[in-house]
Amino acid sequence: MSTEQVDPLIGRLIDGRYRIRSRIARGGMATVYLATDLRLERRIAIKIMHNHLADDQAFTTRFVQEARSAARLAHPNVVNVFDQGQDAGTAYMVMEYLPGITLRDLLKDYTRLSAAQTVEITSAILAGLAAAHSAGIVHRDLKPENVLLANDGRIKLGDFGLARAANANTATGQALLGTIAYLSPELVTRGVADTRSDVYALGIMMYEMLTGDQPFVGDTPMQIAYQHAHDTVPKPSTKIPTVPIELDEIVQWATIRDASARPRDAREMLERLQQVSAAIMAAAPQQLSTDLTRVLPHTTLDRQVSATAMTDVIGGRAAPDVWPSSRSTTTIAAPTAIDPTAAKVTALTHRVTRRRTVGGFLLVCVLVLAGIAGTTGWYFGSGPGSLVTVPETTTLTLAEATAVLTELGFTVTPAEHSDAKIPVGHAIGTSPATGTAVRRNSHLTLNISTGPRILPVPQVTGQPEATARTTLKDFTINATSISEFSDSTDAGKVIAVIDTDGKAIPDQYPELGAMQLIVSLGGIPDVVGLKKDDATAKLTQAGLKVTTGDSVFSDTVPADSIAIQSNPKAPVRVGAEVNIQLSKGQDLVTVPPLAGLTISEARTKLKNLGFDITVNPNPLPEEVEQQVKVVKQGVASGTNAKRGTTITVSWKP
Repeated sequence: MSTEQVDPLIGRLIDGRYRIRSRIARGGMATVYLATDLRLERRIAIKIMHNHLADDQAFTTRFVQEARSAARLAHPNVVNVFDQGQDAGTAYMVMEYLPGITLRDLLKDYTRLSAAQTVEITSAILAGLAAAHSAGIVHRDLKPENVLLANDGRIKLGDFGLARAANANTATGQALLGTIAYLSPELVTRGVADTRSDVYALGIMMYEMLTGDQPFVGDTPMQIAYQHAHDTVPKPSTKIPTVPIELDEIVQWATIRDASARPRDAREMLERLQQVSAAIMAAAPQQLSTDLTRVLPHTTLDRQVSATAMTDVIGGRAAPDVWPSSRSTTTIAAPTAIDPTAAKVTALTHRVTRRRTVGGFLLVCVLVLAGIAGTTGWYFGSGPGSLVTVPETTTLTLAEATAVLTELGFTVTPAEHSDAKIPVGHAIGTSPATGTAVRRNSHLTLNISTGPRILPVPQVTGQPEATARTTLKDFTINATSISEFSDSTDAGKVIAVIDTDGKAIPDQYPELGAMQLIVSLGGIPDVVGLKKDDATAKLTQAGLKVTTGDSVFSDTVPADSIAIQSNPKAPVRVGAEVNIQLSKGQDLVTVPPLAGLTISEARTKLKNLGFDITVNPNPLPEEVEQQVKVVKQGVASGTNAKRGTTITVSWKP
């Protein structure tokens, strides 16, 4: 029986929308299925977390994190995420379906790839990864299994199951996550990862694509991890000599053990790869020559030849057999008669001498020009007149940036500037700017951050939210404001401004400092007098939860309507509870007949029913009330009277 026949999810309808068709792959956290989106009538891939992990909050959180991380990215080289949710307690994620294979499958079939193929695939991975890094996301699990090669030629990066925010060094927790063969040294030794850790993993993948093997192997994961932490990744050309030197350099740059010496993110590595890719692609169809130096056949200069045999063939080219000596001069005696043979020798001698003279002059000119060219080349190439590109120094410390610039021959003067994004004491940039070509030994100004400016905070309380956001443009305000109900502030206007810890913002605050606006929703809806269903709907629509207390009597509210509404104390935010109590109507009791009863008996009966009693005339002593009988009552018997009403009884003396 096939796997699909025994899989209980095959054929199941997820969340009333996604029909499972077949299983594509199974991983440590989830299984990926091919499914049909019945609403949009398209094929999709749906990733469903394993049932045994559903009760583990950490795994569920990580699964949801993958969906959110991937959904933040919209790039041609990143697998699109369409939806995420839960069905029957199991988390799922809906992605685009890409029929094809993984990079791992390709390497299994072909062992290793050509330089051109490696450049093409790596460029696509870097493009998608650069989008992730720009969005503040570190993938943390780059490996060939997570690179998808679609049948239509698209190359996409997927599986952000271990992705984390990259706004700071991201700790992995109690255990290392990711595949051991691609872990960076800092992940092995300190358990932290940033964008440069992704760059390291991609450098390992490039080595594997070019050579067919991983650079570090061992019998146990610990042995491999030790090599990552302590050994240098070799050049791919040491294993495959035909690997271009440009790819050697990129692999070694990406896999330097010191993270600060690697490309700071995928964008920087992509830019370098693009610079060299044209040359690599152009050379790809041609076989690299292994015969770069050829020894020409030796010419025997001392053999005897006739005067007319001036040339011989060496390797298919004509070359002189006999070269005139510069140490002797040929003298031809003038005959008494013109000798044709002697004339030929004399003409030949003059021709040779003239050629030697012109050749010597040309040689001197060539040497002089070569000297001038060499001196000029040295001066402008590596001497004082050479141009040097100002390197990137942003986020380096003052000492690190100064060392980098000084090594290139620059004279550096630090200058302090405020910057809201660069930490205090780190480089903001240089003047001239990064990438500018300037003369060696030029003077550069290195701008060092003193941190953000401290700015006065404008007063925005009572302003509409949009106006407040514009007024506070120098500060960072959360995209979603905090909403509160307020009886004193109109809906849509700002009640207060707080920091991320919920504290009030002082009069002065750092530039680009994080702020949150508390915006009024208006007062809590009044539902007194409404029927219960209407009152519940009105409060629920406002985002409040409704609880119901005991019913009460009310003289003003009809029965089965809301008599009392108890609102929580301020601040009241969406999701707060409001208690309502239904009216029983007025508290009425039927007045009993009292005539013929003693005053004492009438008093007891009325008290038991909740009425008060007065005696007319004048109250009597208790012993008399037990004898005197009621002859008249102020409220007729059978009348419905409100509990607590005073009823007068009369007696006849």
